[in-house]
Amino acid sequence: MLQTFLLVEEVAGFRSEDGKVPENKLRDMGLRVLRAASDSRELKRQLDGADAALLCVPVDALSSWRKKLLAQRYLPIFFWCDSATFPSHECKLDLELDGLLSAGMSEMDVHAALLLGFQHFIQRRDWVQEREQLLSRLEERKWIDQAKGILSEIKGISEAEAYDFLRKQAMNERKRMVDVATSIVKVYQLLQDQNKGGRRT
Repeated sequence: MLQTFLLVEEVAGFRSEDGKVPENKLRDMGLRVLRAASDSRELKRQLDGADAALLCVPVDALSSWRKKLLAQRYLPIFFWCDSATFPSHECKLDLELDGLLSAGMSEMDVHAALLLGFQHFIQRRDWVQEREQLLSRLEERKWIDQAKGILSEIKGISEAEAYDFLRKQAMNERKRMVDVATSIVKVYQLLQDQNKGGRRT
């Protein structure tokens, strides 16, 4: 569960209904709060020790802060939403935030929001990882299909036979099949480029 928060605060002076600023409210709930440093090295160190970030910034600064933090580390990001950070009801939040906290929330409300936000973050992280794996497999399939086509053309064999050739070659070289396929495609393309260059001269 979330225990340590990195607090990014560009808007000061707002308080919850019980008169507490966000930092004190989190501390009173037994949570640890680190105030974000302006130095990038120190900020990186703080992010390594944080479980989540709480952005107390104007809504138009959300995107830049989110990118800055996620470039360093993938972690849950919450937004402190009140009249100082989100002054207009017409504003739209199109960002992928994991949750909103506000001044009027009780401790139970905050705990529930953090729990739901963390679950949302886990689901989104898993989806991103799954998407990256699928894209990687598609890229690998592209290289293998290209290599099969080249082998079929050069050796005069079927694609099934070309696939078996790639598999055996990968086993012999103790490499992944996609690495063998990539090498074949790149060498073939290099030879094709050289042949085209030779014809021009």
